[in-house]
Amino acid sequence: MTLKESLLWPLALPYGAAVHLRARAYRTGILRQRRLDGVVISVGNLTTGGTGKTPMVLWIAERLAAEGKSAGILTRGYRGQASAAGSTSDEVRLMQARLGGRVAFGVGADRFSRGRELAGRGVKWFVLDDGFQHLQLARDADIVLIDATNPFGGGHLLPAGRLREPRSALARADLIVITRGDHAPAVEAAIRRDSDAPIFSARTQLGSIRAWRGEYPGTEDAGARSRKLFAFCGIGNPSAFLADLREWGFQIAGHALYPDHHRYTRQDIHAIENAAHKAGASSLICTEKDIFNLSGDRRPSMDLHYCRISMRIDREPEFWGAIMKAAQSRGRAE
Repeated sequence: MTLKESLLWPLALPYGAAVHLRARAYRTGILRQRRLDGVVISVGNLTTGGTGKTPMVLWIAERLAAEGKSAGILTRGYRGQASAAGSTSDEVRLMQARLGGRVAFGVGADRFSRGRELAGRGVKWFVLDDGFQHLQLARDADIVLIDATNPFGGGHLLPAGRLREPRSALARADLIVITRGDHAPAVEAAIRRDSDAPIFSARTQLGSIRAWRGEYPGTEDAGARSRKLFAFCGIGNPSAFLADLREWGFQIAGHALYPDHHRYTRQDIHAIENAAHKAGASSLICTEKDIFNLSGDRRPSMDLHYCRISMRIDREPEFWGAIMKAAQSRGRAE
């Protein structure tokens, strides 16, 4: 335990007690969940930070749409606002751009109300984004993602560590997906102490590298691998992005990291470009989410590329079958 964790550990005790009492209240029926008229598939995690929730939500939504199901995504839209013109949340805008109108969106903290609005428009299948701790809404399949590179956030609850709930909460999960690893026996063994849910593995994979000049989706540019690139991002797990870039064969001359959902200012862009020039980079590279936090006069003058990624799930047919089986076991899926 680090000094910072030691200082914060006393604060984790009341947080842990509150989390435990809240989960118990829902489990015993003291607090009642509200149920939508349809099938709810929750995607969440046990820790703060990025575990691959957005690619997983996209994968499930695309699968539902491909099967002709009327699907909607329920999301809080972190650091965004919903309006008649749409959401300003970077993650919501990314998902909407990817899905191109094939899936409806309900954006807001009250996901039950947003879900009822979508149900009134004919939606029957709901993907609950970041839903593991959103116990107010009943779900039919509960999927929990765990990052193989840092599975339990140091083993301590917030604020001393990154755990939102104790590991025992995994007993609620219907399926567990270990991300960023093809096979992680030590992580699987740790999970098995608290859950007997089916365990799957998944990795993010590079779909394409695109040059971005202010218009989505930009043009594919496979030649970016031959250049010296300066990477920047404002995501939940920035070290994973840097590791992926190197694994995918990019030449990374330097990097700049920002908080998750960071909205770039002109000063940020100037600082990034100055650092890139000093590192000898000829171009910039970021995540797809980052480009939705760049616009107008905040667009870099240097060439900018972004990575368009997707989720690759091992034993994909079995994984999808397990989701449907969980829903059917509650009498919710046809």
